[in-house]
Amino acid sequence: MFDKIQNLVNNKQARQMVDIRNIGLYIFGLVVLAIAWSGARTVQSNYQLQKQISSLQQQNAVIHLQNNNDYLQNQFYQTNEYLELSARQNLGLAAPGEKVLLVPKNVALSYVDPALADSRNTTTVKSIDDRSKYAKNLEAWRDFLLGRRQSSN
Repeated sequence: MFDKIQNLVNNKQARQMVDIRNIGLYIFGLVVLAIAWSGARTVQSNYQLQKQISSLQQQNAVIHLQNNNDYLQNQFYQTNEYLELSARQNLGLAAPGEKVLLVPKNVALSYVDPALADSRNTTTVKSIDDRSKYAKNLEAWRDFLLGRRQSSN
């Protein structure tokens, strides 16, 4: 056994493998591999973080648009046009010089499609649309801005 070890030490190839220059190259190769592995992990984590940033930026843009929409709605609610429309719809008021016509309920219901009226209860046209005034107003503005005509009113 001692002879085998001595033959291995005397072998030229074995001595080259354990030469100090080759050991330095082995260590250098390990350092390069470690740096490459670290770089790959960094690139992967940066990609994941970039996806999160993009998602958060999109959410931020949506919230910003919602805030702008709310701001514009608040601006509209402060205008005289909104006050006039609200007074006409909710309070039954009219502008100076206009005449308000009061139509009896039975006459108004005679022009309503019977398919729309509830069979067990005679309801007014106003109660057919049970959405809130806020939702109806938003829909009316959407239809106006998109150039749609309303089928009722």
